[in-house]
Amino acid sequence: MTKILIIESNTPEMNAVGGIACGGFLRTILGLRPTTEVHVASPYGGKLRRGVFDDVDGVIFSGSGVAWSTDAPEAAGLRKAMEAAFMAERPVWGSCNGLQLAAVVLGGKVGESPKGHEVGLALDLAMTEAGGAHPMMAGRDANFAVPCVHRDEVQELPEGAVLLASNDHSPVQAMVYEKDGVDFWGTQYHPELSASEVGTYLNRGIFEGHRHMQRDLLSADFDPQAAARLGAPEGALTLDTRARELLNWLDHVEAKRAA
Repeated sequence: MTKILIIESNTPEMNAVGGIACGGFLRTILGLRPTTEVHVASPYGGKLRRGVFDDVDGVIFSGSGVAWSTDAPEAAGLRKAMEAAFMAERPVWGSCNGLQLAAVVLGGKVGESPKGHEVGLALDLAMTEAGGAHPMMAGRDANFAVPCVHRDEVQELPEGAVLLASNDHSPVQAMVYEKDGVDFWGTQYHPELSASEVGTYLNRGIFEGHRHMQRDLLSADFDPQAAARLGAPEGALTLDTRARELLNWLDHVEAKRAA
């Protein structure tokens, strides 16, 4: 049985009021692969136990709604956790904050997007030539849309990282880093989240200004007209389609486990 460890990247205070960031991963992974054994650990809740990465097949770093960026002093514990996951040479996935965290740990730069928040769906995503050849993007159309919600973005790729997808809002929408024992795949968008889950985030925090999108987000997963109003191509929000990269990563983890 494949064992996945999710690193919860919200604080205990946020989790206490319903702000758990790993929930989308739990629902989506079990929807895609019901036999997967999934565990959760929270660096913001205290030090991770020694050897926490030794007995798992893959590690996921979730998104986050914290006020600070991944290069801030407050995120030091999270960065240390990712460094340890890389040292353990486990396949690592990162969504949104997780992608930004990897960029910082590996030597890149992050910052607040000059184009503001990207909320609802990341639209007109386009694969690079490298993306078209990489197994992370297998099954994707050349142009696609996926649920997203973010303020910060990767603004300088780490040396050695490979850009797989981009759009006009944030040039780094998907990247991999596969060298020196590091096996990282990640996206700025959220293949683990449904549109309705993104819609719930518009009730609080920095994304409240986008509430005009909430009604369509809350119904877009089952209402094609609402999905079209958000700009989604037909079928883009079905589980197997919007979670395509994550499904490919699970295949990757299982292949490495079996090797």
